[in-house]
Formats: sequence, structure tokens, C-alpha cells
Amino acid sequence: MVIDSVFEAAYDEMMSRAVQTSSGERRRRLIEGSFTNEKLLLKSVWWPAKGNLNDLHSEYELTDYKDGQRFADFAYILPGFYRGLLLEADAYGTHLRDVSRYRYGDNLERQNHLLIDGWHLLRFSRDDMLERPKRCQQTLLTALAAWGYGDSAQSVSLNLYEHAILHWCGKRKASFKPIEAQSALKIGYYTVAHALRSLASKGYLQAKSSPSGRSTSYHVMPKTNKLH
Repeated sequence: MVIDSVFEAAYDEMMSRAVQTSSGERRRRLIEGSFTNEKLLLKSVWWPAKGNLNDLHSEYELTDYKDGQRFADFAYILPGFYRGLLLEADAYGTHLRDVSRYRYGDNLERQNHLLIDGWHLLRFSRDDMLERPKRCQQTLLTALAAWGYGDSAQSVSLNLYEHAILHWCGKRKASFKPIEAQSALKIGYYTVAHALRSLASKGYLQAKSSPSGRSTSYHVMPKTNKLH
């Protein structure tokens, strides 16, 4: 079918781009993984609902609450966004029958912290994707609308330094001190201070101040994944 061939071409392009732009463990996983359930999620749920694979990132690397390395099956992050929607394709045996009690609890805690950090998350079982794809598609579309991922969403204007700070802290930090941003991004103190104040005024960061009123640290707000 023509639709299948268009999907396959889009899928191959997305995965090829992911391999080319990745490194380390993520690259290894992209090259060696089978992606049977993950591809099923895109073909049976995402593609019929959205009609494209734009802004999807396969094997998206996350830093978890223990500073460990985790990977989501897919992350949907619109341009200018620094968090977004995580998608997981779950096979029954992988996530229930064959998992230890410790790992089961650890997975739940990991999910809790992702939600606390401002990510959105949808999980679809293999059985549902095969037997009830329409229901999965409706769940996806309802979530996209409810969480503000509409195609008409406009991002707030950010300058170069604000983009750089959000890109840095959005992937790695829940909170940070100005000196950390200055050191990591190699930009001047006053430039960092001005950009941080601007981001706080736009709702992306929340400043924590000393008794004297000086901003000593900043917390990354959930708005970083909803820029409308």
C-alpha cells in the first residue's frame, strides 16, 4: 500500500537521522535494537493520528532522579521546547511478568520523577496497539490537545542566551545556581544574570532569593514543555 511505503520511508529517515546525530550508549541502542514494539506504536497509533513523524526522537536519553542514564522509546519535543511527551511501547512480559519487585518499584519511581520534572507520558501495550489501535489513537489525540501540543501552538520569543540556558538546564537540571550556567555555557556573569531574570519573568524558571533579595538559584518550571 502507498500509505505503508510512505510510513516506511519516513520511519527509515527518522531512524537514520537519529543514528547520525547520536553517540555513546544511545547510538549503540539505535544500531542494535530490534524496535518491534516501538515501530508498531508509530505505525498503528502515531502515524494514523498525526500523519508524520516530525519532532520525534527515538531512544531519547534522560537523566533520572538518581543521576542515572535512562532511555525513553520516543520523545515528542516541538522546536523551542525543552521537555515534551514521552511515549512507551510496553510488551506484557517485559514490564510485568519478567520483572523483579525491585525493578518494578524502581520503574514506577522513575516515572513519578519524570512527571514531577514536567514531562508528559503515554504508555501503550502491544495488545492494545494490535487489537484496539483506534482507541490508542484517540487517547493520543486527546492527550495532545489537553497538554497543549496543537500544531498552532506558538513558542514565546527567546533570545540566543535564553535558548542556550533552557537547552542546558532542561535536559540536565531540576535546579541550578547562576554560576553553574555561566561555567557550563562559557558566557559572562551579567549576560547570564540578565537571561535568567528574563526566563523567570516568562515563567520558565523560578528564582530562589536570599534575604537580601539576590537570586541564588533557579528551579526549572513545567512550563518548559508548554511554550504557548
